[in-house]
Amino acid sequence: IDKYMGDCIMAFWNAPIDVPEHARHGCLSALAIMDEMAPLNERLAKEAEEEGRKHIPLRYGLGLNTGLAVVGNMGSEQRFDYSVLGDIVNLAARLEGQSKTYGVDIVLGAETRAQVPDMATIELDLIQVKGKTVGVNIFALLGDEEMEQTRDFRNLRNNHEQMIVTYRVQGWERAKAKLSECRILGEPFGLDGLYDLYETRIAEYEANPPGLNWD
Repeated sequence: IDKYMGDCIMAFWNAPIDVPEHARHGCLSALAIMDEMAPLNERLAKEAEEEGRKHIPLRYGLGLNTGLAVVGNMGSEQRFDYSVLGDIVNLAARLEGQSKTYGVDIVLGAETRAQVPDMATIELDLIQVKGKTVGVNIFALLGDEEMEQTRDFRNLRNNHEQMIVTYRVQGWERAKAKLSECRILGEPFGLDGLYDLYETRIAEYEANPPGLNWD
């Protein structure tokens, strides 16, 4: 764990010593946080009830990114901090912010996702984040290797991939049909917010076509 930044906790792996499969460790840690949130909110709700307070559930979003960064003691002789700096660190922060946009808990960068091919992930979008001039592919982490093997997840992933492909070629009617299937298949995974977003986009693009060279 590196530092607290307001309501954010920053952590990194693979330094100061090498950590094999560091991307996987990051993903498993994110999933562990996800598993702990429901019991934590239950405890806080009980405390609030006992004290006569209103309980406001804690919610969270996580962003993970993988790549080369500068790591070491940053600062001056009087004050310094062992931390990491670099473009991949900035992008990780941007990905965390996108969790709210896409209605998912954990957002992965492309390189992180590439290092955990056996985990349950789906593509979210191709986006241009602040500070970038080209689009980056982003993914949602839904579960571990065991979930990836389930029929429910694989059915969801296959239909979701077809929805994304038809969306990108502006096949709006087929994309809407696939979106309806994805809503049903994605219900156990809590993806209503994601599919609400795509439904709104498709409706807007049907009314105002984006043109042939859209990106």
